[in-house]
Amino acid sequence: MRIIWFRVRAVLSGRRSDAGMSTSEYAMGTIAACAFAAVLYKVVTSELVSTALQSTIGKALDVPF
Repeated sequence: MRIIWFRVRAVLSGRRSDAGMSTSEYAMGTIAACAFAAVLYKVVTSELVSTALQSTIGKALDVPF
């Protein structure tokens, strides 16, 4: 019963019992970040997004003063 009370108190106070991520969590986080970067690169370098960015930048630079 005492262990449960310590656990409940730790959860309610916002503290966790582990100090940080383990090696496997770092590996999964790194893989997820790389996958997200690859998808973002594909989206940004696609023809549709490239055309839209060029159009937006062109309109911004053609504003009369």
